[in-house]
Formats: sequence, structure tokens, C-alpha cells
Amino acid sequence: MQSVWSVKRLPKSRAVLMSLSMLLLAPASSIATSMDAQPNAATASAALSGYNQPPKNILDVMHAPSPPTASVSPTQDMMLLVSMQDYPSISRVATPFLRLAGVRVESKNHSKHDTPGGYGITPCASSFELVRIADGKQTPVALPEGACPGVPIWAADGKHFAFINIAAEAVELWVGDGMTGAVHRVPGVRLNPMLNDELQWMADQKTLLVKLVPDGMPPPPPEPLIPSGPSIQETDGSKGQSSTYENRDTLGNKHDEDLFDYYATSQLALVDVSSSVITPIGKPGNYETVDLAPDGQHLLVSTIRKPYSYVTTYERFPKTIEVWSALTSEQISKQHIASNPLADRVPIHGVPVGPRAFSWRATDPASLIWAEALDGGDWNVKVPARDKVLMLKAPFTSPAVEITRTEQRYVGFIWSEQPSLAILTEYDNNRHWRRSFTINVDEKPAKPRLFWDMSTDEKYENPGMPVTRQLANGAWVMRQDGDAIYLSGAGASPDGDRPFLDRFNFKTHKVERLFRSDKTSYERFLSFNGSDTQTFLTWSQSITDTPNAFARTLGKAITAPKGEAAYASTSVAITHIPDPTPEVREIKKRLVKYKRADGLDLSFTLYTPPGYKDGTRVPTILYAYPLDYADASKAGQVTGSQATFTRLRQYKLLLLAGYAIIDNAAFPIVGDPKKAYDTYMEQLVADAKAAVNEAVRLGVADPDRIGVTGHSHGALMTANLVTHSDLFRAGVATSGSYNKTLTPFGFQSEQRSVWEASDVYRKVSPFFYADKLKTPLLIVHGADDANPGTTPLQASKLYEAIRGNGGTTRLVMLPHEPHWYTAMESNEQLIYEMIRWFDKYVKNADVKNAASKPVAVTP
Repeated sequence: MQSVWSVKRLPKSRAVLMSLSMLLLAPASSIATSMDAQPNAATASAALSGYNQPPKNILDVMHAPSPPTASVSPTQDMMLLVSMQDYPSISRVATPFLRLAGVRVESKNHSKHDTPGGYGITPCASSFELVRIADGKQTPVALPEGACPGVPIWAADGKHFAFINIAAEAVELWVGDGMTGAVHRVPGVRLNPMLNDELQWMADQKTLLVKLVPDGMPPPPPEPLIPSGPSIQETDGSKGQSSTYENRDTLGNKHDEDLFDYYATSQLALVDVSSSVITPIGKPGNYETVDLAPDGQHLLVSTIRKPYSYVTTYERFPKTIEVWSALTSEQISKQHIASNPLADRVPIHGVPVGPRAFSWRATDPASLIWAEALDGGDWNVKVPARDKVLMLKAPFTSPAVEITRTEQRYVGFIWSEQPSLAILTEYDNNRHWRRSFTINVDEKPAKPRLFWDMSTDEKYENPGMPVTRQLANGAWVMRQDGDAIYLSGAGASPDGDRPFLDRFNFKTHKVERLFRSDKTSYERFLSFNGSDTQTFLTWSQSITDTPNAFARTLGKAITAPKGEAAYASTSVAITHIPDPTPEVREIKKRLVKYKRADGLDLSFTLYTPPGYKDGTRVPTILYAYPLDYADASKAGQVTGSQATFTRLRQYKLLLLAGYAIIDNAAFPIVGDPKKAYDTYMEQLVADAKAAVNEAVRLGVADPDRIGVTGHSHGALMTANLVTHSDLFRAGVATSGSYNKTLTPFGFQSEQRSVWEASDVYRKVSPFFYADKLKTPLLIVHGADDANPGTTPLQASKLYEAIRGNGGTTRLVMLPHEPHWYTAMESNEQLIYEMIRWFDKYVKNADVKNAASKPVAVTP
């Protein structure tokens, strides 16, 4: 579970915006015959290598290219259509890597082998296409062949874009022309992305600040043939917890420490994109955060230092925080800001003590902002204010000035175009609550003025996120017209998501709705089209129409019902992306709303397979992911849209094998966040029973042929449902955690340790009920899962427990796969396994004597 304030691999101002968006938009996707014993040629060929494949009609969809996404230039006259590779080959996923304090590194080229949190493999782009917005002219970008381009980063002036390329021997730097799309590699640059921040534009937008693999690096330290000694850890009796989720790919011995130092070391440098001249800055070091001030003359640098920890990731290692200046001179100047100690005893869901959450004030040349906890970083401590927020201006020689204190946990600022005005947001984990204030940071004392005050579980009234624009120096601020800003949001409603664009007045708090997606499509705001706020770009799609970019123009004011657009508007298509899988358009979907036995409103999306005839009962699969809510009135709010372009991945591919899908069924776990899991099992079964009963009532689901599947926390749900209820004929659990005593310091939103809530940890763990688990359960897991909550051991031990107690189960360990399965071969195997399992125990099961039993909850 990712913290709401830990966002990686984004420019710092954008990272703050993304952190805030997690709060503002939270919470937070003809009937074919089944595969029998007769394999097709592709299946037979794959079987020789040990992998199996699903039928050809499913393979065709899996192998089709995915629709691109749009990246609009800051000058809003061009955009890049970026298509990502859905499934790399197993040979790439199997590339050897090192586990170094929460990050996975490929030793051959210094590339990262994972995504933040260790959930996947670093993604590759398959194509870029440059689009001129004025007339829609599209120009393919000639990307390097056989490599792995990353997502492009625009310069603020729109003249260039830059991207990394993971090649065989190095992580390369490539630069593209923002008008022609011509790209070239910058010679002599070997990037080091291990600790992120490896690439960002300087304020002049002509130069890139990069982290390089230092020149002349010797070979990495060899593993000693004879151990130098035992691995030793010691505690002095001080009490202090570390969250379960911090114990990921940790260091284990002195050699690991040496490897961490070797691969983390980088050389900061400036790269002139025109001349390709490389200018080193300072000496090599273990640089983590590297963040430029708006003036382009000051650089925030966080350097990791020893002692290291063997129980947590590098984010908690000791750090020295400095501001560097005179970046283009031979002798840079350094100003010490803070020295943070090792933070390996941070309370569950808490924050470290000392300075944290550093950022630059966007509208000031060089003013540094940060927060410090006043409660020891512990949500369980009652204090009048949890954080204080401080500011320190250049030349950073005077004491920091306290701006304000936040009653709850500080999240961050979003700066307006007015130098002193900003939005400050705080978050209350104990209540699932957030508040936002307008604040003048130059006011003494600052007087925050509350204007948003709501549950983070609230979706229907969510105001959205401020629309931002990039200044000439690269800093991001809210787009502002006088006293008004613009807000863009998902637009959750009882009918599903309908994205919107609003104009919000800071002084009057009046909101004017400019645009709202209609009910037959899903159209979201991308950006304004230049300086004119009457025209803006959207990304629009429907069930039958591929996602495409449109230019929408506002017209006259109209009388409209509450929540609808107060202006007429027209749109013109800019791009015309074809449908990669027209056969999928035969699949139908609809929003279904119903109630839980206790009256709680719930919903799911019902998919029916190609060729489905109304009134026909078909085998059905339920998919869900339980979410935690503090407020029952918010738990049943509808999210998602039935008007999106249908794409099939993972379990949804079973639609092409003749199954109906109960998708994203609402599975709320409602209660006080401090003890919601006390009633987890009862609510879980009640959620499932309500969904199944409604699908049966609609005449689609055959009550004797229903299966269940889920991933991660949804896999725990799956195992519990087949253990504690009689609703399902079979289950498929992927990458789950089944014995919560192995994650003793919290899981999901559970803040208590196993010693504080041992009965709860045991009750939610199907491992302890394996003797009662008689419903067939397929267990699939990635053999290199880095998520500390779902280690591969969880899967193997549940399998052993079920097998030993006479249950029906199958364990599939996918080689080299992380938490989310990446390789084409692995995903083909997954679908093969799911079809095989559900066909045997659900679709083709002997139901003649199947009893329609009431749900039975195990005591």
C-alpha cells in the first residue's frame, strides 16, 4: 500500500500535485469454446518450453497493440501519443538483478528492474507519435530499435522532449525536437536511475540535469568466496515498529552494503542539448533527491549516508540535506540544511521525525519548504497539531521561519500564479479525512482559510484537482484568471464517472461548471489550448470508440440542472486512432446497483460475453478488491465508467471463453479505521452474497456455476470467500497474502500490530482455516514478488496447508515475475490456468446434485 505522500519518479512540484490528487480524487478498472485437451499448434509449441497458451481468439487480443495516451506540450501546440508495451518477453523479465534496499538493479547496465514499491518491471514505450494540435498532423518518431524507451519529458518551452532508453549496456539519454519529432542519443551519457531523479530540465530549458554513472568506475565488488563473518543485527530494547511494507528487498550483509554503495553512486552533471557538452557538478555520491529551485541556480540535494539498516529500504537510511549553488562554476557552494538519522522505527502509517517533505516554493526564486512532525510521527498520539511547516529563503544562512502548523498530517502546497497565495492540504488517517486551506505564506502570522473539508471516501462531492500550467522556468502553478482557478475531476456520480471542468472563485467560493462528459462517453480534460480558456483539449472514448484527442470550444451559457455544464460546447477530433481489437466490441457491459443485507448501497459492472442472449444463464466470475471506509454513507458511492472503451486484460479475457464477469464489485469494509478489520469477515461475505444474488436475479449468472478471483488483497478475499461461504464453485487467487501473522506490523489500513490484535490477524487469515477449505482453489504467484505483504512464501504455505488437509488446489509459481505479472508468456500462462480451472470446476462442473445452500460463515 503506497503512502499518500510518497510519489516517485516525478518532478518534485508534480509529485506534490500527484500526492494531493490521491486525496482529492480518492479513494481510490459469438461465445468462444473453452480450451480442452486438444491443443492448437501454438499451444503445443509453447508447451515444449514449459509455458501454455490460451485459445487463439484470446491470444489475438493479448497480442494486439494497446491504444496510446496523450502527453500535451507545456506550450499546448503539440502532443505526443505514447504507446506502452503491454507484455515484454520473459527474457527481459528474467534479466538478472540485484536486490538493494528496496530497489532492484540490473548490474549490466545500471537500469532499474522494478517500479516504485516493487510491483512491476520498468515499462517500455513501443511508439511515440508527434501530433500538431492545430491541424492534427501526425509524425511518427523513430525510436531506437530493440531497446526500451521511457515516457518523454517535455521542456517548458515545448522545443524539446527528453527520455531515457534502456539499452543493453547503459541507460541512455535521448532528446527529441518538439516540432519535427527528430530524436538523437546524447553521446557519452550513462544515466543512473537507481534512486530516481535521473533526468530533469534546468530553468533555461536548454540544459538537462542528470545523474550519471561515474566515469572510470571499477568492476563491482565481487562476492567473497569465503564469508567475512556472520550477518549481525542488534536492538537495544527501545520500542519502535517498522511497517510491514518497508521490509522490501532489504540489505543482508556487508557485501550487500558494498553493492548498494557501488550502484547508488552517481555523478551529477549538466547536459547541453544542443552541443551535447557534459559539465560535471560536484563529486560522485549516493544522491537520492535532486530538486532544482525555480531560479535554476540552487539545487536541493539529499545524500544517503551510513549506517544502513537491514530491516527497511533506502528511503529510511540516514541523509544529509544540502542546498548547492553556483552550479555552473568549478567550485560549487553547499549550505547544510539538515542531517536526518536512520529512521527504522517509524510507527505504522506514520512519518519519521525531523525535516521531511522538502519542496521549493514555485513562485519564489529559491525558498525551501518542509514539514516536521510534532507527534513523533505517530497517528496514535493526541496533540493539538501534528506538523509544523517551515520556510527558509536563500542564502539559507538564517534560521527557518515557521509558516503554520497543521492539525493533521501535512501533505503539501499547490502554488497559484500570485506569489504568496497557495493551497495547503492536510490529511487525517484516523478519520479518512482531508482539509484544504488557502494561505498567504508571507502573512505574519499566516492565517489559513478553510475551503475544502471532507472525507477522503467522498466521491460524489469531490471538487477535483486544480488545473496547472508550467512557467517558463519549469515550475508548476495553478492556472489562474483573476480570482478564479480551474478544477478538473473524475466526476463520480450514481451513474458512474463523468469527468468535469469547473471554474472556482477563491474569494466567493462560487463554482461554475464549464464542461461535463455526457452519459454515453467518457471524456476527460487534458489541458487548455493555449492562452484561450474558451478552448481546451480532451481525451474522449466510448464503449465503441477508441480514445482520441479532441478540441472542445465553449459556447453560450445555458440553463442546466445542478451538476451539469452551464455552457454549450462543440468538439472537433484531432486524432483518429483505429480500433486494435474490433472483435471485443461484441462484449456488452452495464452498471448494476443493488443493496447489501444491511441496506448499504453497492454496485458492479456486469460484462456479458460475445454473442450473449438476454435471459440466458452463463457461468460467471466475480472479481473484486475490498476497500476500507470510515463512513458507511460513502462506501456505496459508484466509481468507474461503463462508457469507456472496452479493453481486455487478465481475468476479463475470460469473457472470450464464454464467461460473464461481475467486475469491480463493491466490497466495502466499513468501520473505525483503527479497528475496521474486527468485522472484516462478516462484511466480506455479506458483500459477496449481495453481488451474487443480484447477478442471479438479473438472469445472467447461473447460481450453480459461479467462480471468484482477485489479486493481492483481492486474493486474500478470494481465499476467504471459498473458505467461509458456499457461494462459489471455485476460486483463483493471484499474488495474495494468506497468513497475516507473517505481516505483523500492519496490512492495508490496519494500524495495529499482531500483538495488539492477534485475534483479528488470525481471523482474516485463511491459512488457519485450511482444514475447512474444500472448494477448489487455484493459487498463482510471481516467484520474485517484492511486495513484503505478499511474499511467495504466502502462496506455497497456503498450498501446503490445503494439500495436507485434503483440499483441492493447484499452485502455479510464475518464474521471475514481480507482484504484477509482466511477461507475455506469464500472462498467457495465467489465462490458460484460469480457463482450465474454471472450465473444470465451474463451467463443466456436475451440478445435478449441487445444493443451493445459504451462506455459512465459519465461526
